[in-house]
Parts: sequence; C-alpha cells; structure tokens
Amino acid sequence: MHPERFENRFLSNSQESISAYRSAITAAQDVLIKAFACQEKPYSGADPEKLAAAFAKLDPYPTTGKQLQTIINELSATILNHAVVVSHPTCVAHLHCPPLIPALAAEVLISASNQSMDSWDQSPAATLLEQRLARWLCQWFGYDSAADGVFTSGGTQSNFMGLLLARDYYAQTHLNCSVQRQGLPPQAQCFRILCSTVSHFTIRQAAALLGLGEEAVVAVETDRHNRLCPAAVERKLRELQAEELLPVALVATAGTTDFGSIDPLPELAVLAQKHQLWLHVDAAYGGGLILSDRHRHQLAGIAAADSIAVDFHKLFYQPISCGAFLLRDRTHFHLIERHADYLNPEANEAAGVPDLVTKSVQTTRRFDALKLWVSLQALGQKGFAEIVDTTIELAQETAGLIEADAVLELANYPTINAVVFRYCPPHTQAINLNQINHRIRTSLMQSGEAVIAQTQIAQQVYLKFTLLNPRTTRAQITAILNEVKRLGNCMNSV
Repeated sequence: MHPERFENRFLSNSQESISAYRSAITAAQDVLIKAFACQEKPYSGADPEKLAAAFAKLDPYPTTGKQLQTIINELSATILNHAVVVSHPTCVAHLHCPPLIPALAAEVLISASNQSMDSWDQSPAATLLEQRLARWLCQWFGYDSAADGVFTSGGTQSNFMGLLLARDYYAQTHLNCSVQRQGLPPQAQCFRILCSTVSHFTIRQAAALLGLGEEAVVAVETDRHNRLCPAAVERKLRELQAEELLPVALVATAGTTDFGSIDPLPELAVLAQKHQLWLHVDAAYGGGLILSDRHRHQLAGIAAADSIAVDFHKLFYQPISCGAFLLRDRTHFHLIERHADYLNPEANEAAGVPDLVTKSVQTTRRFDALKLWVSLQALGQKGFAEIVDTTIELAQETAGLIEADAVLELANYPTINAVVFRYCPPHTQAINLNQINHRIRTSLMQSGEAVIAQTQIAQQVYLKFTLLNPRTTRAQITAILNEVKRLGNCMNSV
C-alpha cells in the first residue's frame, strides 16, 4: 500500500494536496464566470431533446480517469452553457433566487470541511453555531426562550415536520397514543388538516407521507385577496365536528407561491387556540419579510404559531438548499427524538452534549447554517432590508404597468414580489387565450430572452413574474412586457 499516491485527491496539509485543491477551485471558478455568470441571456434556448442528445454522448464512468480541467470544460459545454442563469435580471420565473456572494464563499467552506450535523463529535463548533442561529431566528419571529429550531433542506421538509409533530401531539394529548412507538391509532383515519385552497402542495404531500392520505387535507375557501378566510374556517370546523371528524392542525400560509398572499395570522391563531388545533405557518416565501422594517408588520401574529417553516433559498438569497423549522415549545421535539448507541446515546443528552439529530428527520445533514451566518454578518439588517424592499417596490411598479395596459390583465396586486398577469386583448376567445399565453412563455424561453413562469386560475392560463432579483430594472420589465404583447399580437392574428 502506498497512501502517498492519494495526496492529490483529498485536501490535507501536504503541499501536493493544497496545490491540487487550489488548482481545482480556480479552474471551477474560471469556467463558472466565463460560461455562466457572464452570459448575456438567462437561458440558451435549448429544448429537452437537444440536451438529452448531448448527454447521451457522455460516458458517466470511464475506465481511466481524465484530467480535471478536461472534465470541467466538458461540463461548461453541457451544463453551464445550458443552465438557467438565476442571477440574470430577466430570469424571473420562480422562487429561485440569485445567491449572495458571501453565501457562495461559505459554500466553499461548507463543502470542504464536510461537517455532518447529526452528532456533536462530527460537528462540534458547527453544532453550536447552528443552535445560536436557530435561537436567533426564533427570537426574530417573536418566540420566547422556550423555543428552538433546526435547519432543514427547505419548505417541503419544514412543512412535513410541522404536520408530523401536529399529528403526534394530537395522538399523545387526546388519545394517549405514542405514534413513534405504537403506530397510528385507529382514529387517525378521522384526522383532518385545514388549509387554504391556495396553500402549497406539500401540505397534501405531507399528509400522504404521514399515512393520513391527501383526503385528510381540507381545503378552505379564500377571500378576494387569496387569503384564508377565518369565517370559512369556523364553518368548516363545525361541519367536521358534525361528521365526527378530528381536526388536528390548521396551516396558515405567509406568502403563497402564486400570489404571495399572507393569511390573517392573528385571527387564525385565535381560532386554533379556541379549537385546540396545532397552528403551523408555512412562511417559506414570506418569512423573508422579517428582515424589513417596512414590511415586517405583514407577519404580525406569527409568534402564536406552534411551528413555522422558513426558506433561506428564497428571500434570504442563499444557495439551495437552506431552510429552517422553528418550534415554539422545544419540548415537542421529544415526539420525534430517538437515540442510537453508535451516534447519540442517551448518556450524551444527560451529559449536555448537543446531538442535533434528536430534533431532525435527517441523519447526515449539511452545515447550511454557515452560509446564512456569513450572509447576515456581511450584509447586516440594513443590507438585507434594502434588497427585500427593492424587489417589493419593483413588483408594485410592475403591477402598475400591467394594470395601465389595455392588452394585459393583472390577476393580483402583489403582497410581496410575485406578479400574476396574462395577455388578454379585447374580443379574444378564452380557449385561444390559454394557448396564446402558454406559447408566449415557451417562446420567451426558447429565444433565451426571458425566463418567466406560468400558472392557472379558474382554468385560465396566466403568466407570472417572481421578482426576487434586486438588479432587475423597470426598463427590463417593460421590455419583457412589450415582447409579451408583440408575441401575443402575432399569435392572435394568425
């Protein structure tokens, strides 16, 4: 055995290893800047068939390894040249943010140090930093010292954890059943979760994964601003009671995906307390408003929630993936706590050793808290607030442009920074409008000029701008809208 022959493959204290690492990182940086960051358009325009043909020519596992520079050059041609450039000002489709440069620097530290956040002995300092940041987040969202949190992969996992704890808490307190030990009680077939008709699909997904089934999710009507209606929730609760069904949780949304609408949190908190429901707030999108003095008031009442989901790869501008699950009463983490002798024995807990696996549904987990920490340190509250405020201002200006245009129809006045609209000239058939709006979006992406989103309202196809990029200008939005109209008029005249 000759271990020294591996020196240039792993980062260590040898000069050969350090030199190889620097060379690799420099090569990756150079290609990323040239082939990705400096692109003039947000997308190449390549369709799935063209990309599939390119990948079909690549051998995923060659017999003999190649030079790293060669591999990186191949990736430049096949991946980076055909990636959606999320930092481009006209990439405005989804809740897919341009990542902050300080966070990108932190990613280098995260990947190379490779801390695993499940046990203390795998991530000593990282564990303490995550705990510090989780408790700071709890304070910012209005929780007291009894609260705690854990970093997650994003809103999907955080929503799952909220409903997992809601299910198990109800079973424990109302049915004297430990789901962790005994499994679901017979009454679980009657468990119901209430949310709005425009809540995120992961609420239904979580119900399915939790063994309750999607039919356990009761969709409640919204008001004209796409917010969950408290009076409708009351009516639905009475109906469920009459049917001898068991409401276990109420999910409020702070920032719906399409409209950015925020449910009336104070009123829903009162209802949840009155009916002994676990209140979970999906703030994956709107949680970023907590950073802004001008817009934080929209989250008033969120501190009454039993749990909160917040994403940092949206309005906190972190690289994917990065989120958190916050819990008002940390003792509820015991509902999912488990110990493994090789990893986090019970003796560790008794000795005060913080093994974070006890409050997560993941075992191995990245040190994603570091990139948020670095970003907060680099920008500070004022820096983050400026970014958030700028994007909301642009969304409001964009809505004004659309509202004033006779050929465009505005679907919502933005609560945050999502703007839904469609090409809708007078005297055009509804069916034809759906086809035209769909083709407008496709044409924009195929040309590479802009990446915008599509959604549907009452069987009608709409277009959507998600204006997360503070570098996007009014002039660029105006240009996209003009192109939307030009394409629509051409299609409408055929």
